[in-house]
Amino acid sequence: MSDFFLIKYGSEIIERSIEHLVLVIIAIGIATVIGIPLGVLITRNKTLRQPILGIANILQTIPSLALLGLLIPVPIIGGIGPVPAIFSLILYAFLPIIRNTYTGIMNVNPAIREAGRGMGMTDRELLFQVEIPLALGVILAGVRVAIVIGIGIATIAAAIGAGGLGVFIFRGIALVNNQLILAGAVPAAFMALIADLGIGALERALTKGKS
Repeated sequence: MSDFFLIKYGSEIIERSIEHLVLVIIAIGIATVIGIPLGVLITRNKTLRQPILGIANILQTIPSLALLGLLIPVPIIGGIGPVPAIFSLILYAFLPIIRNTYTGIMNVNPAIREAGRGMGMTDRELLFQVEIPLALGVILAGVRVAIVIGIGIATIAAAIGAGGLGVFIFRGIALVNNQLILAGAVPAAFMALIADLGIGALERALTKGKS
């Protein structure tokens, strides 16, 4: 029983899981703070919509290991360790957050907007008191997708010394040890599942509250 990977590597799994969570939480936090305003911006400025969404789409197509490699020689955000890993996770998180913010706001019922304007609301008041509250469920769905993607991609960050659960996976591949691979893959999958279910429940609660 002591050979079961969760018991055998239990203490290190906890340590690596914390490292993994820190990478993802910091990256998604920064991506959300930047991505939501960008999503709002492209609802107001149509000329910026295609360039911003286009760049976010292109970033999604770059293989994660390749992006980490490209960031190594970049000053300030490059090198090895958690900083380039966090920066790459931010870039991957942009598309779902920006796109869902844009979609959520654009799908607000035009009649509700007109009612707000009829009450004398400014564009700023309309955004913060009407559009964002009504779009919050869709925006959260984008954040949820970004978190799940981030948890998966963060396993690759171990390749540049950023720590996390990917340490087990790379060590297991090098030693041809399935238990080590599982020690990284299973907690990461569980983490992604819990995040998906938790934010999904919050999203449904908010959507139900607005319906």
